[in-house]
Amino acid sequence: MAAAPEMRASDGDRDRVAGELREHAAQGRLTMEEFSERLELVYQSRTYGELQRITSDLPSTDLAATPAKAEAPARAGRDDAVRKGLKAAWGSWAMVVAICTVIYLMTSPGDYFWPMWVGGPWGVILLIGSIFGFDMSHHPPNKEQ
Repeated sequence: MAAAPEMRASDGDRDRVAGELREHAAQGRLTMEEFSERLELVYQSRTYGELQRITSDLPSTDLAATPAKAEAPARAGRDDAVRKGLKAAWGSWAMVVAICTVIYLMTSPGDYFWPMWVGGPWGVILLIGSIFGFDMSHHPPNKEQ
């Protein structure tokens, strides 16, 4: 059943219309000034009729097909690549530190623990990359994303 123009609109209805306006601005149908003016009117609107008047000169949009929704699979694939890259980088770090520690134990146990100079700085860099989510997979960035 279609809502009558005099029926009160909900916050969700206003948010839906605001999303439509964002999409129209992104597609170039509205200037930023027009978008700001209309967005202010959206959140002041009380009825469906007021909301309809704000978008009456714009074509209807399918919010399910907006670019933000379309980017989700690409972003998930990129996140998987980041996780795999970090896992490989930490595995390499652990292997090199283990090898250096074995060499240390075989050649000069009890002396100055020099493997810390191999694993320490590298580990700090990996830790920072893990915390901030840097891509350690060494793949060139995809220009289309």
